[in-house]
Amino acid sequence: MTKPSQTYEPTIVAFLCNWCSYAGADLAGVSRLQYPANVRVIRVPCSGRVDPLYIIKALQQGADGVLVSGCHPGDCHYISGNLVARRKFAMLKNFLEYLGIEPARVQFSWVSASEGQRFASLVEKVVNDVKKLNAAPKFPRQRKAVAVA
Repeated sequence: MTKPSQTYEPTIVAFLCNWCSYAGADLAGVSRLQYPANVRVIRVPCSGRVDPLYIIKALQQGADGVLVSGCHPGDCHYISGNLVARRKFAMLKNFLEYLGIEPARVQFSWVSASEGQRFASLVEKVVNDVKKLNAAPKFPRQRKAVAVA
């Protein structure tokens, strides 16, 4: 592990469920809570709808870390979407380790609509965890297949 750079600021892509986590982020903003501005939010209907390929694509396109956040278990607007997300995330973590990507680069959490302070703390934690890892390794570009006639 390398020392964190003083000037390095990681870019974090956050997939937030519309009903809880996004509302928690909104509450943090409305309450004027301070947290790092390194997060780029992508609002999704449910954390269960986040395809693991979205996470890999975010890392491939230059994100240093990814946060997926949904409703607490039992509070999902779509009944069990957050539990589906948790299963996908557990499998993805193993795959990312196989690819050589540090597990701390991709994190999963529960944040409800009334937890603005929790969201601000979570963002700060994710940014600090990714900062310790320094910039993400760059994925090689894929070559486009050429059709042979």
